[in-house]
Amino acid sequence: MLALLTTRRFGPLFATQFLGAFNDNLFRTALVFIVAYDVAAADPKQAALLASTAAGLFIAPFFLFSGIAGSVADARDKAGITRLVKLSEIAFMALGWAALAIGSLPLALVVVFLMGCHSTLFGPVKYAILPQHLKPQELIAGTGLVEGATFVAILLGQVAGGLLATQAVGPIALAIAGLGWLASHFIPPAPPEPGRTLNWNPVSSSRAALSHAFANRRLLIATLAISWFWALGAVYTSQFVPLAKNDMGATQGVATLFLAAFSVGIAAGSVAVGRWLKGRISTRLCGAAGLAMALAGIDLWFAIGAVGSAPKDVTAFFATLAGWRVLADLTVLALAGGVFSVPLYAVLQTAGEAGSRASAIAANNIINSLFQVSAVLGAGAAVGAGLGVPLVLMLAGLTVLPLLPALNRLGRA
Repeated sequence: MLALLTTRRFGPLFATQFLGAFNDNLFRTALVFIVAYDVAAADPKQAALLASTAAGLFIAPFFLFSGIAGSVADARDKAGITRLVKLSEIAFMALGWAALAIGSLPLALVVVFLMGCHSTLFGPVKYAILPQHLKPQELIAGTGLVEGATFVAILLGQVAGGLLATQAVGPIALAIAGLGWLASHFIPPAPPEPGRTLNWNPVSSSRAALSHAFANRRLLIATLAISWFWALGAVYTSQFVPLAKNDMGATQGVATLFLAAFSVGIAAGSVAVGRWLKGRISTRLCGAAGLAMALAGIDLWFAIGAVGSAPKDVTAFFATLAGWRVLADLTVLALAGGVFSVPLYAVLQTAGEAGSRASAIAANNIINSLFQVSAVLGAGAAVGAGLGVPLVLMLAGLTVLPLLPALNRLGRA
């Protein structure tokens, strides 16, 4: 599996997408810290509002422009698109450096939106290009490596964004964008299928992508299941800090460990599932993985209650068996999440027509963004209504249960 990283048909794409995901999260996290500790240090409500605004600006392009992104990726050479997208990232990060240097919050928010556009355009390309460059028996492994690396890049970008000095973020982000652009030049050509045409209308292109995906039962089930998984991840990661602080009396270091366990666990599960399936594109493990996530969420609810809410640092948190139990539950949930999601992405790449692969990914991104926003807003409303974070997390995990019968049928198809 890891031998793929040394091949030209996979290694440059892997490096390109890893660096891009890192940069997205480096800049956004740095901005959140600047807002929380500088711009709105005396106004927690304003800081929370600005953080939510930044998150919304980043996700909005996925809903608005995914249809166009899928149409472009299906109609043009995907390697060429990647190089143009990476060139735009250099421009966006230069603008971001300027925004941080002059202390312009509005300009920084514009950059967050532009980076969302960058990721929207690259998303369909990075998955749709894999079936063109990899052998069928390599597709699960390649998809797992891309998925796992994405979560590791997200984690490292968030950590770096919180630790780096403000003046260092801009030049580092610009340098990483440059490296991504250089890596993209080694991606082999990935020409489109004959007869594909471009649709620059965001409404009709999105409608066409969704119609194509929803007309195919396998694509529909995979899209809904993947979107559920990302929505669950958004709920969990958005609640790690309040969970650690308010429900377990733990420090920020504990919340960071939760995020690390979640990200690394998904990465490990994403890589492992390729070995377990021995290269076969199959969803036979998805139902069991979904059930494992639900059970881990239930045990997490009991484990949090056993930890208690007395103040504690990282050492004190892990001095008790209950603390380790919480971390184990999160790790199991994340591992199962990687096993759950990777085969479904392989279905997205192969279930439809070869000329519409990118549009299938684009349709998934549209539904994905809707699920994530709805889930985070719903979880926030539930917590605000008094349900409590532990109960909300458990209930969120249980929402996979209605999907299990469809996943089992998909595995037998």
